[in-house]
Amino acid sequence: MPHSQSQSPPRGALPPEGLEPGERWRAPYACRSSQSRGRLVGEPASATRGEFQRDRDRIIHSTAFRRLKHKTQVFVSHEGDHYRTRLTHTIEVAQIARALARALGLDEDLAEALALAHDLGHTPFGHTGEDALEDCMAAYGGFDHNAQTLRIVTRLERRYADFDGLNLSWETLEGLVKHNGPLLGHDGQPLARYAKAGIPAAIVEYQHRQDLWLDSYASAEAQAAALADDIAYNAHDIDDGLRAGLFGHAELRSVPFLRDLLEEIERLHPGLETPRLTNELVRRVITRFVEDVIGEAQLRLAALAPADADAIRRADAPVVAFSPAIETADRDIKGFLYPNMYRHPRITPIREKAAQVVRDLFTRFAAEPGTMPAEWAAGCDGLDEPRRMRRIADYIAGMTDWYALDEHRRLFDATPALR
Repeated sequence: MPHSQSQSPPRGALPPEGLEPGERWRAPYACRSSQSRGRLVGEPASATRGEFQRDRDRIIHSTAFRRLKHKTQVFVSHEGDHYRTRLTHTIEVAQIARALARALGLDEDLAEALALAHDLGHTPFGHTGEDALEDCMAAYGGFDHNAQTLRIVTRLERRYADFDGLNLSWETLEGLVKHNGPLLGHDGQPLARYAKAGIPAAIVEYQHRQDLWLDSYASAEAQAAALADDIAYNAHDIDDGLRAGLFGHAELRSVPFLRDLLEEIERLHPGLETPRLTNELVRRVITRFVEDVIGEAQLRLAALAPADADAIRRADAPVVAFSPAIETADRDIKGFLYPNMYRHPRITPIREKAAQVVRDLFTRFAAEPGTMPAEWAAGCDGLDEPRRMRRIADYIAGMTDWYALDEHRRLFDATPALR
């Protein structure tokens, strides 16, 4: 919707009186496609789509997006068809991001584009693969899936005649890089997870080409997409963990937030069969978290009264966030899932075998780059060691779970059975 046709709320983040739920409105602090800071490589405007719509469409049609179908979250594919993959997780994040964006008067297309792209840089075998590749690349700048996402959308995708990557808008690139908040403090020093190792090389390299404001928060749309990721993770990991039998509803009662929801369901629907009980729980987790984010964001936006999207970026704290109570619930849920799911005795051996597959592949390609496919092996001999290792990491990171296993079978006499 062009700026001239948008409706501005009279107070805080609340929509104008008279709008029905689901109707569209735009807050003054929403990003606007017509005011985008543009693309690294200039392109003619589309006659039918805004800039953020084009970003979303390019992401969906990318090769990296299609590969998410065969990249798993926690379980490998043989465990069953009903467990989440990176693709189904991404779709769930996009749905929640759009819901948050609509409720807060933000640009839904930008929020959706960011949600759809946020996991493009993930390796095969979920965080296990990322940890293994990080260890392999420790001497060459490390591996970070957010930085890898940036490499994919600015360099590795090769679909267009005029540029490498997808040539996404500044706002989308900014949101992807700052998925977890600012990377630099106002003093120029790396923050949080980057304080020790420094900003990943891929981000530093791109920053020289296009300034992404690494010392500021991202747009409200990007903040909404990041929170949507957390909400989706919590809900579907509870669902998948119950489905896999790693824990039961009784164990979930150790988390006060979940105990209260289970008691509410049992009060309203006594004797409910287990699958329906699980679905009612997951549905309530998502609803309570989403409604909390909307309410907390409205309070923060009313206090900040941002005049435009840049005022959100310059703020001292995020405006799209959990309330203190739900932040505690989020922390408690993650605290439960870590030992009871991600480090469950049944999952740990699978993780160890998956990590070995990644390490084996990296070691072989590092010693014999010519064993990679021709398009990846070409020119490796002319690269210095750090760039050669980065190319190997790019190749492995792009693999699906099944392709990584197939490559391992091609190169080694024995391949671990991930079960």
